[in-house]
Amino acid sequence: MHKNSLNIDECLLVVVDVQEAFRKAIPSFAESVSRIAMAIRGCQILGRPVVVTEQYPQGLGRTAEELLLCLSDDAEFIEKSSFSVFGQAGFAGALEKYQAKQIILCGIEAHVCVNQTAHDLLDAGYQVHLLADCVASRFEHDRRAGIDKMFASGVVASSMEMALFEMMRDSRHEKFKDIQAIIK
Repeated sequence: MHKNSLNIDECLLVVVDVQEAFRKAIPSFAESVSRIAMAIRGCQILGRPVVVTEQYPQGLGRTAEELLLCLSDDAEFIEKSSFSVFGQAGFAGALEKYQAKQIILCGIEAHVCVNQTAHDLLDAGYQVHLLADCVASRFEHDRRAGIDKMFASGVVASSMEMALFEMMRDSRHEKFKDIQAIIK
């Protein structure tokens, strides 16, 4: 397997700050949330852990309801005030607990919290796979700048479907039909 391919035994999904306050501020919010929900469901089907961050939930609200409805009870929530989740209590513990070496990353906003989290993860030696179709910003130029910077820094380009199929590796995977059902 290529070093930039996802290894199902070494990855987890991190969903950054997909909160209610962004619903009206981000034009692509509904589409982004729909794709992130598919990523969450797919990772859960494949038995991969999901970590969800919330930036100052007292002001920005909780995670979008659509995502809360599809998260399993064992999803980990981390409240934060820093833009990057990397330094927050509980995050390093979650990475260690699941023995993660590869981080599948998505969320809001691409050029701020997702970007800073990606760079801190890279700096700490993790491989980061960005679901480019599952990140959003208020303005498209900021989204594009965030994505471009992350890719230039060594983040691996990915998408929701690419990541799910990469983890399965084969159409004979026992969960293939379940994954296929959520992306159609």
